[in-house]
Parts: sequence; structure tokens; C-alpha cells
Amino acid sequence: MRVTVVRGDLTTQDVDAVVNAANREMRGGSGVDGAIHRAGGPSVLEDCSRRFPHGLATGEAGWTTAGAMPARCVIHVVGPDRHVGETARSLLTSCYANALRVADEVGARTVAFPLVGAGVYGWSKQESVACALEAFRAADTSVTEARIVVLDPASYDVVAVAVAG
Repeated sequence: MRVTVVRGDLTTQDVDAVVNAANREMRGGSGVDGAIHRAGGPSVLEDCSRRFPHGLATGEAGWTTAGAMPARCVIHVVGPDRHVGETARSLLTSCYANALRVADEVGARTVAFPLVGAGVYGWSKQESVACALEAFRAADTSVTEARIVVLDPASYDVVAVAVAG
């Protein structure tokens, strides 16, 4: 699997699947989650409510429609929230690993990822990308490209250094 780094908007990526850093309820929120729901439109929320009436547990993943986004589907992962004591690195790594598992289930070959947990959930960008790369290297997957998408130049630099690593 090829790992690429892109500076841009996750919601506009022309890939098979985009990964959403969702909250447990999967009903929209702030950051990446809010952007996914705004860009995808109401069908993303409707599908989340139908498929996951009780949400998902931390570290787990599931998919929905991508609505109006160019991607075919959204793979929702629930990142660990350091602020409430979810500090096990394995929970963060499992988000990336489970996203790849779901990608294989839906036949997605190209997947765009955010830095899961590196926002309101308190994980550093460095830790998030390290967990992503660990999961990518360990994965037995049919995904051909894992694209890490970031908005700002500082995040791009952190990810690019780690990927080149």
C-alpha cells in the first residue's frame, strides 16, 4: 500500500472512501466530523442513524454513504478522547486498522484519512500519524493508497516527515 500526504480538504478528495473522525453518537459534531456531515449533506446523518442507532465504540469503524461528496462512502471511526482518560495508544491505532478492514469490506482501494484524534480529542499530530503508519504497515489489505489529508502547512510538514521516515 502506498501512503501519500496531501494538503487539502478531506471532503473533496476523489477517492473510494474518506475516513471520518466521528464521535461515539455518530450524529455530526465539530472538526472533521462536522465537515463530513456538512459536505455530504443530510443523507450521511440519515445513514448513520439507520446503520448505527446506538453509535459505535471507541476504536471501532463502520461505513455510510458519502452523500454529495466525490467519495463513494464514508468510513466512520471513533477516536479515543484523551481528555476523558482514553489514553491507550492501541485505541488510536485500532481506528486506522479498523478503517482499513471496513475499506476491504466495501471494496475501497483508495482511502483518504484525517489525523484521527489530533484535534479536540487531545492526541498530538505526531502520535496520530505514528499510529496510522503502524496500522498501515501491519495491515493485510487490498487498499492500494492510504492518503493522509491535512489542511495546514505545519500539519503537512509533520506528516510528510513521518511518512518519509
